[in-house]
Amino acid sequence: MSRDFESEVRTYSGSVAYRDAAADSGSIGLLAGYAAMYERLSQNLGGFVEKVAHGAFAQTLADNNPVLARYNHDDNQLLGTTEAETLRVASDDTGLPYEVDLPDTSVGRDVAVLAKRGDVRYSSFAFRTLEDSWSVTDQGFPLRTLVKVQLVDVAPVNNPAYRDTSVGMRSLAERTGIDPADLTTVGVEEIRARLLKDAAQRAEQDAEDLGDTRSLMGLRKRSLDLDALR
Repeated sequence: MSRDFESEVRTYSGSVAYRDAAADSGSIGLLAGYAAMYERLSQNLGGFVEKVAHGAFAQTLADNNPVLARYNHDDNQLLGTTEAETLRVASDDTGLPYEVDLPDTSVGRDVAVLAKRGDVRYSSFAFRTLEDSWSVTDQGFPLRTLVKVQLVDVAPVNNPAYRDTSVGMRSLAERTGIDPADLTTVGVEEIRARLLKDAAQRAEQDAEDLGDTRSLMGLRKRSLDLDALR
């Protein structure tokens, strides 16, 4: 499901490494880390958990969309950009690694000192959701999967808080048919039942589109069984 294009921010704990810059690099040092980790469940984001699917950044990286590196996502604390090639972002089996050449500015020097001391230990990324999907965890908790996203920025941060989950909550409300204002009061079992029902209906539609009669009959029975459980 595609979403509105309001930016969201997620933060991941992990090592943020500082390295000295080459003498002729024009920077005072290099900062490297992972802005995102694939298939890693988030903490509770206020009614759901979330993970980033493998390949979620493939389109935005292939399109060479401009990406910024900003300390704490602050517009006034720019560290580098992909357009100037002072920021390098890639995708590997683990997640989204980045390297930024720290500028010889007040914010660049501050980040270098903080990183050397170990005060900056988290990385974060800002994004716009192009496609997400919903399911439930083994424990029956709502699970949002970021399938395709547009990367806006990466950031070393000193606050590991997850922010801007309102877009995810709106997506959950749309998928379940529950008013966004009621999501925090509706029981997890009701949300789980609605997500399972939605998944069954989507699988049923896919089977019908493919002309898979046997699977379609089984899926319709499962849908009826889910209705009986509610």
